[in-house]
Amino acid sequence: MKTRYLLALCCLPTVATAGLAQAGDDARRFTAERVFDLEYADDPQISPDGSAIIYARKSMDRFADQVVSDLWVIETKSGSHRPLVSGEGSSSSVRWSPDGKRLVYLTSTDGKPDLRVRYQDSGISFSLAQLEQSPSAPVWSPDGKNIAFAMLVPDERAAFAKPPKSPEGAEWAQPVNIVDDLVFRFDGAGYLPKGKTQIFTLSAEGGTPRQVTRGENGFDSPQWLGNDVLLVTGNDNENADLDPIESEIYRVDLASQTVTPLTQRDGPDFGPIVAPNGSRIAYRGYDDQLKSYQQTDVYVMAPDGTGVQNLTANFDRSIDTIAWRADSRALIGQAEVDGILTLVSIDLSGNVRNLVNDIGGTSLGRPYASGSFSVASKAGGSSPLIAYTKGSSNRPAEVAMTRGSGDGRQLTRLNEDALGHLDLARIEEIQVTSSHDGREIEAWIALPPDFRPDGSFPMILEIHGGPNTMYGPYFVAEIQRYAAQGYVTVYANPRGSTGYGEEFAQLIDLDYPGKDHDDLMSVVDALLAKNYVSKDRLFITGGSGGGVLTAWAVGKTDRFAAAATVKPVINWTSMALAGDIARFVSRHWFRAQPWEQPEEYWRRSPLSIVNNVKTPTMVMVGETDWRTPAWEAEQFYTALKVQNVDTVLVRVPGASHLIARRPSQLIAKVDNIMGWFAKYDPVKTVESDDEPERQEP
Repeated sequence: MKTRYLLALCCLPTVATAGLAQAGDDARRFTAERVFDLEYADDPQISPDGSAIIYARKSMDRFADQVVSDLWVIETKSGSHRPLVSGEGSSSSVRWSPDGKRLVYLTSTDGKPDLRVRYQDSGISFSLAQLEQSPSAPVWSPDGKNIAFAMLVPDERAAFAKPPKSPEGAEWAQPVNIVDDLVFRFDGAGYLPKGKTQIFTLSAEGGTPRQVTRGENGFDSPQWLGNDVLLVTGNDNENADLDPIESEIYRVDLASQTVTPLTQRDGPDFGPIVAPNGSRIAYRGYDDQLKSYQQTDVYVMAPDGTGVQNLTANFDRSIDTIAWRADSRALIGQAEVDGILTLVSIDLSGNVRNLVNDIGGTSLGRPYASGSFSVASKAGGSSPLIAYTKGSSNRPAEVAMTRGSGDGRQLTRLNEDALGHLDLARIEEIQVTSSHDGREIEAWIALPPDFRPDGSFPMILEIHGGPNTMYGPYFVAEIQRYAAQGYVTVYANPRGSTGYGEEFAQLIDLDYPGKDHDDLMSVVDALLAKNYVSKDRLFITGGSGGGVLTAWAVGKTDRFAAAATVKPVINWTSMALAGDIARFVSRHWFRAQPWEQPEEYWRRSPLSIVNNVKTPTMVMVGETDWRTPAWEAEQFYTALKVQNVDTVLVRVPGASHLIARRPSQLIAKVDNIMGWFAKYDPVKTVESDDEPERQEP
């Protein structure tokens, strides 16, 4: 009976939130079914000479209820835009050969993983090898003769007994599974197969893959250093699982298969890329100080690992991705800068300057700063030709191109047919002074199409996860759905967010949740002061780290009419012992085990203040979430239930921590949250009381 009750919540939004928008205006609103109309561009790869861009065109399959990815090509001079690989299963990770005449990409054929090469002149493609496991990170050798990639190498599971042979036709139970790895399941992947990822090479004309790395810990992210040497990333130390962020860059000589470390420090070194002229290796990393967050710097070194130089020591932002300029004199990096995803130029003297400020748009659910880019490897020189995903507040990611700097030329219009005729939310940026210490907190307000500042509108405070991540002024479906139903939605980057310098991000080190709650309450106060929303119609929600802060908030204040905590951590002890990142939590977020500092684990757990909660609170979680597992949400739900606090537990079948990964799951998440809020909205309650009683048939 309880299961039926929870599932019945799906019908709430159509009834309970209908009055929040003008009747009869669905033709101009971003309604739930329009989620399936959305498309976005991802992973744009510009050809070596800059003449063409191939990108992943992602759309929603209404029948399969999933995001599918086709490859499209754009001729940069003419603007010609046409499909390249489509209808054969999702394709991704496309990479140009050094001469620009071939492509390598990942796809599936007949339900099996496939690594394919396509000839651009004929359009003919072929499978490079029969692969039993899924390959990743394919990369061409400089001469175009070989391709390196990473792939799982299975291993035998531990066994202590050999079961007897079952009789023919018998249906015995499945054999036991014995686990001896610290990380034995992972969010999005489930229970992990036994084995490690290793590096392989393969002729670009096809054949049998050759495994070139071995070991108990595995390697990934191959890059070529000339045609006979690979650079790979891994942690070849004993008990590597106990130091989850540690990695080094290794040199693999293909003739002898000798593996030599090029970096050797306490801290991660990863993502090596070789300058076009072969003179330097650029990579990213930092010295591990056991903090909950540290910024990633960009380094260069000689091919033998000597002459290490930190190029971004004086740039107080983290660099997420890098690519060499064609002339080998500078790098292009992607960084979060004050709420905006930005491309920067980093020269070999350590000078950093902004190039592009409108990259983004690839996070379709919540407004995270997410995007990608590539640089022409043989054209552009000091004015690099860059293809990137262009983000904005009113459209998902499009493909754009720039030469050197400045906002680029937009080359696609993927959503004009779906969004061009709709009344979308207007995004307004505000700066808020925190009540805790006067720091400036950046926030954005999504205003409904019919908004007016008369203090009557309902408000949703939507809190990002991480907690060390960054929101920005980007189009996302969840925020637009809230606005379409009449909610003023505010989202912010409280202390602990990235993009505002390392010191700001580390303000929550050993104090999360903590003063970030004060920042968020100050944002709510600012909207009330602007007369944007009603003090009686305040609602709060957030996922993951935002779910933590939502659960924390309802234990600290009764100002919200209702709350929805999504995939939260409720008890840090169970999180540090059973989540897929358990070792990271104990090592970096607490720097102690739960049995060593039980009081600290309890102090920072929302469960410790659940006795204060009076706010009606929905608790939502994916049934296959291994990041913040379902038992976290269940603890909070049970604690509320035994105290007679209004609550429901919403379990999303088949959903991982990416609870809105499938389009219908995104719709279900948002509409159930709005249905719950409408139930406790005093305006809607009055309207419901005024309606004539409906007679049951």
